[in-house]
Amino acid sequence: MDEKREQFLAGERPDDVLLYFDERAVEGMDRLAKVGESVEGGIVLVLPGEEGRSAFQRAVGVDPMTLAQSAMGNESEIDDGCTGGSCPDREQEGDHFARFVFAFAEEQNEDVGGLYAEGDVIHAYARCDCGTTYSEKWVAED
Repeated sequence: MDEKREQFLAGERPDDVLLYFDERAVEGMDRLAKVGESVEGGIVLVLPGEEGRSAFQRAVGVDPMTLAQSAMGNESEIDDGCTGGSCPDREQEGDHFARFVFAFAEEQNEDVGGLYAEGDVIHAYARCDCGTTYSEKWVAED
């Protein structure tokens, strides 16, 4: 895992976003590989917030905030490294793999309480190849 992704997942890059693209879901992977981290089956990029949101929308044609809204009420596991997940509809027919993941970190906020009082929180949103969107959030780990 590269240093930028490690720092992001530890909650140390709250102004950045993490993007994961499965190689089966996005064209131009060669170009993305030049600026991102190659992982098994795809590419991970950690980019400054606005730049990352724009890059995500250009790559997959989906506004990341629209993805987040559609996925929020449908919780399922996102891989710890944000390179995939477990589709909540995986028992249904069809292919089930995370086409893409969009994630951001939110700094610890004791005033809000709950999970946010425990530490920095990673919010991750994914879309499965079957079309289902889902999310997970967790306290970042050092």
